[in-house]
Amino acid sequence: MDKLPKIALPAIFIIIVLIILISKSAVTIGSGEAGVLYKTFGGGVVTDKPPMGEGFHIVAPWNTVFVYEVRQQEVFEKMQALSSNGLEIKLDASIWFEPIREDLGKLHQEKGKDYLSRVLLPAVTSAARSVVGRYTPEQLYSSKRDAIQHEIFEETKEIVGKQYIQLNSVLVRDVQLPPTIKEAIERKLKQEQESLEYEFRLVTAQKEADKVRIEAQGKADANKILSASLTDKILQDKGIDATLKLAESQNAKVVVVGSGDSGLPLILGN
Repeated sequence: MDKLPKIALPAIFIIIVLIILISKSAVTIGSGEAGVLYKTFGGGVVTDKPPMGEGFHIVAPWNTVFVYEVRQQEVFEKMQALSSNGLEIKLDASIWFEPIREDLGKLHQEKGKDYLSRVLLPAVTSAARSVVGRYTPEQLYSSKRDAIQHEIFEETKEIVGKQYIQLNSVLVRDVQLPPTIKEAIERKLKQEQESLEYEFRLVTAQKEADKVRIEAQGKADANKILSASLTDKILQDKGIDATLKLAESQNAKVVVVGSGDSGLPLILGN
């Protein structure tokens, strides 16, 4: 009985040490994540092997695993830039990105887990200022938003592509101008729209007038041709045909031969 505590204490101590070692050695990587292994006695960050995938892993207790999200992520950024004429423009943008999985070790070694603030956001801001500086406020507000969005994406992609980051999209959600400039642009756009509507009404009225004129000219030409072709002989022949048709009718009538104009029969009905 006296020996039992002396045996139990070392055993308990060993169990506790084993539990600690197992807890330090066990790493669980969740869905959409990957792990970068840091070997304390083996050269530091492992960059020559793929990162650790999802699931349960056992590593040496003296090593460390840094877990990164490798799914597409989104960050919102508010930026300020100057237009081509020196006016301050505010942009609200949404950036879609993800770390390049195969280069996760190099990303951790060179940039660290705060690569978003160290690399991506400065690159987007720099590209936005460069692009906005090529346009006037009116272009940014109306017709060129898709263009600046595409140019910001391309310039940012060129920068971060060498920094182990995959840029998927840059969406310009809002362009904010100084209030006085915005009001002036809106007034101008309204005037241009009204001018276009007026021009459209003029063109429509002109087309309608041309249509009426063409129809009237066609009728006039037809009457002219008809008048030129109706000689006395033709009229007399048509009158004879009409007289014959009337004579054949079953209705009661009196025919006085040679009493009408041009010697045509005169037909008296009921």
